[in-house]
Amino acid sequence: MSDLIKNESGIINVGIEDKMRKAYLDYSMSVIVSRALPDVRDGLKPVHRRIIYGMHVLGLTPDSGYRKSAKLVGDVMGSFHPHGDSSIYEAAVRLAQDFNTRYTLVDGQGNFGTIDGDGAAAMRYTELRMTRLAQEMLRDINKETVDFIPNYDETTKEPVVLPSRFPNLLVNGSSGIAVGMATNMAPHNLREVIDGTIKYIDDNDITIEELMNVIKGPDFPTGADIMGLQGIKDAYTTGRGKVKVRAVAEIEEHKNKRRIIVTELPYQVNKSSLIMKIVELVKDKKIDGISGICDESSMKKGIRIVIDLKRDANPNVVLNKLYKNTQMQTTFGIINLALVGGVPKVLNLKELISYYVDHQIEVVSRRTQFDLDKAKRRAHIVEGLKIALDNIDRIIEIVRASQTDQDAKNIFTEEFGLSDLQGQAILDMRIKRLTGLEREKLDEEYKQLLETIEELTKILENHDILMGIIKDELIEIKEKFGDLRRTVIRPSDGEIELSDIIKEEDVVITLTQFGYIKRMPEGTYKPQRRGGRGISALTTREEDFVNDLFITSTHDSILFFTNKGRVYRLKAYEIPESSRQSKGTAIINILNLEADEKVQSIIPVSEYDPSLNIMMATRKGLIKRISFEEFKNIRKSGIIGITLKEDDSIISTRLTKGEEEVILVTKKGMSIRFSENDVRKTGRNSMGVKSIDLNKDDEVVAFDIVDDDKYLLVISEKGFGKMTLLSEYRIQTRAGKGIITYKTKDKTGEVISAKVIDKNDEVMMITSKGVIIRIQTEGISVMGRSTSGVKLMNIKDSDIVAVAKYIGD
Repeated sequence: MSDLIKNESGIINVGIEDKMRKAYLDYSMSVIVSRALPDVRDGLKPVHRRIIYGMHVLGLTPDSGYRKSAKLVGDVMGSFHPHGDSSIYEAAVRLAQDFNTRYTLVDGQGNFGTIDGDGAAAMRYTELRMTRLAQEMLRDINKETVDFIPNYDETTKEPVVLPSRFPNLLVNGSSGIAVGMATNMAPHNLREVIDGTIKYIDDNDITIEELMNVIKGPDFPTGADIMGLQGIKDAYTTGRGKVKVRAVAEIEEHKNKRRIIVTELPYQVNKSSLIMKIVELVKDKKIDGISGICDESSMKKGIRIVIDLKRDANPNVVLNKLYKNTQMQTTFGIINLALVGGVPKVLNLKELISYYVDHQIEVVSRRTQFDLDKAKRRAHIVEGLKIALDNIDRIIEIVRASQTDQDAKNIFTEEFGLSDLQGQAILDMRIKRLTGLEREKLDEEYKQLLETIEELTKILENHDILMGIIKDELIEIKEKFGDLRRTVIRPSDGEIELSDIIKEEDVVITLTQFGYIKRMPEGTYKPQRRGGRGISALTTREEDFVNDLFITSTHDSILFFTNKGRVYRLKAYEIPESSRQSKGTAIINILNLEADEKVQSIIPVSEYDPSLNIMMATRKGLIKRISFEEFKNIRKSGIIGITLKEDDSIISTRLTKGEEEVILVTKKGMSIRFSENDVRKTGRNSMGVKSIDLNKDDEVVAFDIVDDDKYLLVISEKGFGKMTLLSEYRIQTRAGKGIITYKTKDKTGEVISAKVIDKNDEVMMITSKGVIIRIQTEGISVMGRSTSGVKLMNIKDSDIVAVAKYIGD
């Protein structure tokens, strides 16, 4: 104002442009710093910080009862946040909504709104308290770990920032529109963020690419899929990036028709609005093939939107149109803008972590100093109490003779060199503490205090110890509150080869009769003894059961042979990983299968060797040999592998080296062994030739490669089985009647599977009820061809062994 000049009337003339510019700048900075942007240290905007601290002041801990939301809103508005009550309540509601906040900080009771866009009930009806994770935002706040400033009317104080014992800004993200700038930070998985933070603590020179090996990408509260890696990489390296988020939808068979089931929505998509948009597109005939739509979502089962399709509709075409024309696919624009020292700054991933770690260094250092000062203060008092007990008679005499406390403390100082603090502690000492037992307690307490002081001093003097404490406390939070990732990240076409970043390891692949496939870690099952009960392997439809189960590498290709004679290909890592109990993913969601097409047989492939052949056996007794090179290039829509009659299907396929002998087993217990050279090579469109002359009610159930040093394991549907040396099976001419390999009875049931195995191999058996057992083959009895075997697995009433597969080479 020094450049402003008063006129003769005492009026100051000010340029309107200058005044507006200054006023607007002041307003802008107020919005930026005090309203719209989060602090990089605790990831909170002022209103959220005041809500959490307000709950702390009111004692609304997870162990306390709920209090009316209006009580919290009133206290926060009156003490810390002099703005509208609706803005405070809406901010508290958002912190309680699990579809908006990845890890909720407010535990709400009552109607706090829905994903359909329904608002929360009025604050006089709802109740709240903080969650257990919110307590970690406040941990040690009473130990001078953060600075406090006067509130707006200087009647109390509020924290400048919360201790935030986990990286809340990355974990829960933040969004806000300031003046001339905006922030839109994505939420992440707590486990991944803490693992990344620990990696940074261990190596401050770690690159962003190395951090991305741990922090894979955003993890939204509503799940969904992220399509493409480039947007994530841009956001992590530059602070800005666009991420394409797609709803999770499965194509499902239902009453001879197909329907699309949507189970996860992109972040911040309104479910009701989405459904209305789909209905509108169908009415306007912009999307064909949809006959109906139903919202079957519930609190218990989560999102479930059922889109019924017309019989002639191609489900993949309809689904792609839904992604293109509705919010089933959205773009989340990431802007990592936060306040650093009160100044807005766009940050990359490493900077976000480094500023948080710096904050934790300060928090833990200040806490340690607080505890050290407290321990020193107590040790000083205990030293005085010990002196008093050693001179108790004189101390009593001084107290009796003194007119005031200060007179007594002055004499204590003159005679014993005690401080004012020690003197006051002596005066406050009760008569009962004059016993000998109390002296022992004081000695023990003093010893422990000295040890504590030494330990706390080491923490402050040794940076490595300090960082170790931060790591340990982060790990504690990760183990207590961490959960599995909800959002799946899928690469887009043309991006980096995913196999470059996928760890190569052995996995178990299972495929059920109704086409549900899943991938599990190989160590999911531990070997058990023969005759065991098994463990639950998967949850299937009531009439479903497992058809195929094998171990392969994540980098291997999987060839899928269907009932229509077509062949498809996937990499093992492209098969979604699932838990042991889950049913898996419908294979029609990952293979471009035609109507009424089902996978009948699968085979893992490590590399393409032109000297190899593929042999296919069908249920009706046909066999075909084809060069492996014919399957080197398989398009997404699949290729023809064999031409089949309507009533026939593939039962098994095998890779052969050109000089193999093969064996086939039928459900009535017959078998035939012959040379693969008895089967001439044919093209992909041929039907093959007869392998065995079947009786009317018989069919082939197994096909394998012969090795005379091994055994043929035959298993029946009632859980019986046996091993027979393959040398007991003579070579025959193809297309003969074969010989007996298993004597079927009512007690055993018909043959369900057969496999060439070694005595060092293992077997997995799965029943139609989804119970699995893994046993060592060395525990299975070796018997002759025409026997019925022994009990391998205890089967409950009405249950049968649906499949038995060998694991290992």
